[in-house]
Amino acid sequence: MEAVSNFSSPSSFRSWIIASRPAFHTVGVFPYTLGAMIAYHCTGHFDWSLWGIGTITVMLVMLSTHLSGECFDHQEDMLSWSEKPSKFAGGSGVIPRRLITRKAAFWGSVISIGFAIGLGLTIWIGFGTGPWTIPLGFIGIVGGFFYSSPPLRWVSTGYGEAWIGLCYGFLTVAVGAYLPMGQVNLVSTLVSIPIATSIFNVIFANEYPDFESDRVAGKKNLLSRVGRDTGVWVYVVAHVIGHVSFVVSIIVGVPHLALTLYSVPFVISVYCMYGFMRGDWKDRDKLEKLCGLGIAVNLLTTLSYIVAFGLD
Repeated sequence: MEAVSNFSSPSSFRSWIIASRPAFHTVGVFPYTLGAMIAYHCTGHFDWSLWGIGTITVMLVMLSTHLSGECFDHQEDMLSWSEKPSKFAGGSGVIPRRLITRKAAFWGSVISIGFAIGLGLTIWIGFGTGPWTIPLGFIGIVGGFFYSSPPLRWVSTGYGEAWIGLCYGFLTVAVGAYLPMGQVNLVSTLVSIPIATSIFNVIFANEYPDFESDRVAGKKNLLSRVGRDTGVWVYVVAHVIGHVSFVVSIIVGVPHLALTLYSVPFVISVYCMYGFMRGDWKDRDKLEKLCGLGIAVNLLTTLSYIVAFGLD
């Protein structure tokens, strides 16, 4: 790896902000907050300190994931950025544009994980949370840091997308609920499914603009394995599972207001499904729009639950 770049200059600081992709941290913070809201709904108490430290911990794990991706996905990112850059694929572009070095990104990832582990221990010891606090955190680290990092490198196994669904769907909601309650109930498990399927589709759709560069670089993600035509049906089925599971979550106890609020992400989701089925993924500009709308589906689905639990 190259020598570490200058960390202190204003331009370097801006480069690190770009690499961290702060807007994308919402896909982890929102589900964690949802879990905390479910705990509030069940207990009538919201621990702001626990939520705050937990949120920072989630963000640090996500930061580590992003930075390790910049380091170890550099080959395919270079190829992707040599074509038309995308807002949702090819990483943040800090490595191809030589804004920071691979070595700096790697150590930034390791340091972030170190701080996350420290905060996790603080939560467990300082707040007296349950025995699953550390194991749940360990799963998040294994899924996040090793998403792109060898030797596991989930992104090239065909299971990376499922790992993202697990970590940014079930795991973040479960941790948000478990830390204050000491348990993960049926409701928190079921509400995580439409969040997991929608973030799965965010990652899966983002693989379309990188398909050729991933193929050249030998990156064997799920889309590379099934192909773009079959991938359309993987994308559609994931959306349908999300819709069905949302309705099921209402049946088992989620406040009914959530179903009304969900009408917005549901309509966007149907539009995305239709766009993929009619072949909009073949047009790079239309595909980028669908990728952005996929993130909206994920965030608005989570917000539907958060608001419903908060107002009930």
